[in-house]
Amino acid sequence: MLRRLDLRSVRPSASEVRRLIPRAAVDVDVAIEAVRPVCDDVRARGDAAVLDAAERFDRVRPASLRVPAEDLEAALAALAPAVRDALTEAIRRARLVHRAQLREPVVVEVAPGTTVTERWIPVERVGLYVPGGRVAYPSSVVMNVVPAQEAGVGSLAVASPPQVDNDGRPHPVVLAACALLGVDEVYAAGGAQAVAMFAHGTQSCPAVDVVTGPGNVYVTAAKRLLRGVVGVDAEAGPTEVAILADHSARPDFVAADLIAQAEHDPMAACLLVTTSVELADAVDVELDKQVPRTRHRERVAEALAGQGAVALVADLDAGLAVADAWAAEHLEIQTVDAAAVAARVRNAGAIFVGPYAPVPLGDYLAGSNHVLPTGGTARHSGGLAVSAFQRQVHVVSCDADALADIAPRIAALGTAEDLTGHVDAVEVRAR
Repeated sequence: MLRRLDLRSVRPSASEVRRLIPRAAVDVDVAIEAVRPVCDDVRARGDAAVLDAAERFDRVRPASLRVPAEDLEAALAALAPAVRDALTEAIRRARLVHRAQLREPVVVEVAPGTTVTERWIPVERVGLYVPGGRVAYPSSVVMNVVPAQEAGVGSLAVASPPQVDNDGRPHPVVLAACALLGVDEVYAAGGAQAVAMFAHGTQSCPAVDVVTGPGNVYVTAAKRLLRGVVGVDAEAGPTEVAILADHSARPDFVAADLIAQAEHDPMAACLLVTTSVELADAVDVELDKQVPRTRHRERVAEALAGQGAVALVADLDAGLAVADAWAAEHLEIQTVDAAAVAARVRNAGAIFVGPYAPVPLGDYLAGSNHVLPTGGTARHSGGLAVSAFQRQVHVVSCDADALADIAPRIAALGTAEDLTGHVDAVEVRAR
């Protein structure tokens, strides 16, 4: 049975919601001190340090950091046809969604003779991290590579942990997904050492401009430590789902969706926010039925016991307030008129509308991106998108008459700031 929080007679503040509703404790600052020597070692020794770290943390030492092209080709040739078909369709859908995010240059005439053009320019090189701990994530290859390709990035490298059972190479389905996407630069490197390899560069791997992709707390800590040395996406922690539901929701659907999220990680957070005590009771019954039948039942049970909860609320307005305060990575809306309710959500990494849009659809084949903000950071951050691989640049153009016309106002502001050189640089042109 999920722990219950009865919020029907109170309206907790956003900070109280975040305090009351469980999430796994993740101390990134402590992890930073653990990964700092690893990252420093990679900066100092390059490939050798990455290989030593693989031997220490992944229990295998790859023959080489870079995966040979023939291994990529062999992995693709051996890929099960059904998996290849699913990945091909996932790529097609993801391209449609991410291509629509591209922005054309916008030219604004701020005054006669003066324009500001906004351009979005891709970075030159990116490092894309694909986790490989408990399970393989070929879908994360798609979610990282497709937006980078659509953004126009010219040089893409993928890193994924070496596997003991694959002779020190990343998981073969991950390699096959890279080959299917045309990515031929793949490294057998995981954890903080992979992030450091991308950030500092090594003998085998040139440094990148941006690192993206989900990972464990040590990957997150390395991103935070090396932010500034390299651009990074959001810090993705343990995965999470919130389900906002009323009396109309099917308890078997809700229970199955909680289990689906819990099987990722014992630290996964699973929250049901509902106006219906009857639904909460029925979901408990369904969990008792479904959890023993699921393959990863121990992991699921640990997550549900540790970070599973039901928040009972008086009405959907209160439910929306709780959902917005908690700011889930994934938010499902299973209510009457779910689309209208979803339109009122402010804080979520991704929103799934109605009983037939479960989170696994977004994980694999919705076309949306599944690299999403966690830990409440959806209050200020969004999911991985084309914009993560581009920079906004303003291009300013001005003719002589337009500069002369505005020169007195520049002089007024430059003088107010005691920057007379600024004033002189304009006046020498406006005389």
